[in-house]
Amino acid sequence: MQLKEIKTIKGTIRLKTGLHIGSGNTEMQIGGTDNPVIKHPHTNEPYIPGSSLKGKIRSLLELYYGVVAEAIRLTSQEEDQAKHEGFIKSGGLASAKMLKKSNSEVAQHIENILKVFGSGAGDTDEELAKKLGATRVSFSDCSLTKKFKEEVEQKRWSYVEVKSENRINRITGTAEHPRFIERVPAGAEFKLEISFKILNDGEEELFKNYLLKGLKLLEYDSLGGSGSRGYGKVEFIFDDEALKREYDEIKLWG
Repeated sequence: MQLKEIKTIKGTIRLKTGLHIGSGNTEMQIGGTDNPVIKHPHTNEPYIPGSSLKGKIRSLLELYYGVVAEAIRLTSQEEDQAKHEGFIKSGGLASAKMLKKSNSEVAQHIENILKVFGSGAGDTDEELAKKLGATRVSFSDCSLTKKFKEEVEQKRWSYVEVKSENRINRITGTAEHPRFIERVPAGAEFKLEISFKILNDGEEELFKNYLLKGLKLLEYDSLGGSGSRGYGKVEFIFDDEALKREYDEIKLWG
């Protein structure tokens, strides 16, 4: 196994709808919101963590390649409830434990996802680790683009908006339980940078089928929280024209 090439994806993530990736700060401030977005502690500017991109893309690929259905099939065979729960929780769905148990065509997809995205800390198998090698993909945190920040300053915009939400009582028709959610508004742009290691001959297909396809799946779905309510629609704009053409030619279905 030898490092043959490092492919890079550089470009822009443009928000088509408001984005909420929570900060994890559960302390309510006076005049604050119920759910603030994550911000850089020094600049107070919102950003997209690389872990958010990686986790969502991996989960979409597991759905796309049938890994989720395979996990359900395999766990239904577990008689021991502790093993059943441990199997599901081990390093996400695609895991070393799952790969050992799977004897279907999905097994190759599980192996490739592990190659690209890696295994969880508790999902260790020395022999498999030698076979898989190092995690191929690396997602950088995505900060706001210089161009967008200049536009915000010039037009005196805010980097975030506060959206009021509530639930409707189906019987009385009245609004109840108001809450205020902070999000980055549509139109914001973030710098995108992803690197991908090619360690063996033929791994260019991993780049196309497990990274570029994952990015395209994310464009169809959503990033961050409240995707079912319209949040988190994104668009990827690539700097490299050849990569853009390759990406545009990818067909997910049909």
